[in-house]
Amino acid sequence: MSELSGVSGVSGALGGPGRAMGVDLGARRIGVAVSDDRRRVATALTVLARGASMAEDHARLAGLVGETGAKVVVVGLPLSLSGGFGPTAQAVQGELATLRQALGVPVVASDERFTTFIARRALASGGRRRALRREVLDHMAAAAILQTWLDKQRAGSLSEP
Repeated sequence: MSELSGVSGVSGALGGPGRAMGVDLGARRIGVAVSDDRRRVATALTVLARGASMAEDHARLAGLVGETGAKVVVVGLPLSLSGGFGPTAQAVQGELATLRQALGVPVVASDERFTTFIARRALASGGRRRALRREVLDHMAAAAILQTWLDKQRAGSLSEP
């Protein structure tokens, strides 16, 4: 099994109609974004403060999956610049297993390199105050993760780097 296996991929079941949800799993917060029904545009949705347990966090995400009607969840995997799995990527990968059980829809991991940078740059260019930028950065990063995945899926590029 290669180092990047499980970081991709869209099977035929994921290519069907319906919304997709993007998730940026952070140590303190979880950024959430959602696509339109045609999976063309990702929009930042909300930021969840981490709760007392992973199970609580996953239950809240499951509630959002139900509310939005998401058919697939795309979780950002913070690979290193070289594409390797550092401690943060390993932690996210460990959480993916329990997240898959909790959500009831397919959950895929997608390379999130540079998404926080993209979100930070977009917020700065939009003239947002620094304190406000910190508040919205996580869900903007989730939107960048999801938009990248949507674009790759539409282009037929179904595997990660």
